[in-house]
Amino acid sequence: MIKESAMSIKNWYVVHTYAGFENKVKASILETVSKMGLQDRISQILVPTEEVLSLKGGKKRKSQRKFFPGYILVEMEMDDNTWHIVKDTPKVTGFVGGKTNPVPLSEEEVSHILKQAEEGAVAPTQPKVAYQKGDRVRVIDGPFNSFIGTVEDVNPAHGRLRVMVSIFGRSTPVELEFLQVEREKEK
Repeated sequence: MIKESAMSIKNWYVVHTYAGFENKVKASILETVSKMGLQDRISQILVPTEEVLSLKGGKKRKSQRKFFPGYILVEMEMDDNTWHIVKDTPKVTGFVGGKTNPVPLSEEEVSHILKQAEEGAVAPTQPKVAYQKGDRVRVIDGPFNSFIGTVEDVNPAHGRLRVMVSIFGRSTPVELEFLQVEREKEK
C-alpha cells in the first residue's frame, strides 16, 4: 500500500467527511492520535472557516461558515499506520486524490487556504452579494421593511447601498446595509 520512507516528511492532505461532521471527525482523529502517542506524525487538523455577518431579528450576528463543507485538512506523515488511523475514522469517506496513495497539497495551495482562513478570522466578511446601480431590491429589515426600491449607489467597501424607495408617492433615497436588502424576485 503506502511505503514508509526513512525520512518521512509531513504534508497536508484533504480528507473527505460526511458534511456537518467535520469537527467530530477532527476530534475523533485527535483522540486516536493522542491514545496511540502519534502526535509527532499527525500534527494538525484544520476545518477552514470564516466569520460571516448575518441579520436576524434586526440584529447583526456573526456565525462560522466552512470554506469547504465536507472536507478537512490533515498535516501528517503518510504511512500505512497514519493512513489507516484517518481512513478508519467514523464519518470519513476517504482521502482526496487517490484511494490508496493520496496526493498531498502543494505548498501554494496550503498557504492560500491558511491565509484565507486567517483573514476570515480577523474580519467578518460581508455577504457575497454584488449589487449594481439599477437593481431592484426589497428591504427586509429596518423601518422600511417590505419596501421595494431601486439601487442608486453602491459602496462595497462599507457594505452599504443608497436605494430609492417610494414614500408617500415620492421617490426618496434611503441608506441601507447589504444585510438589510435582498434582490427582488422576478415575477
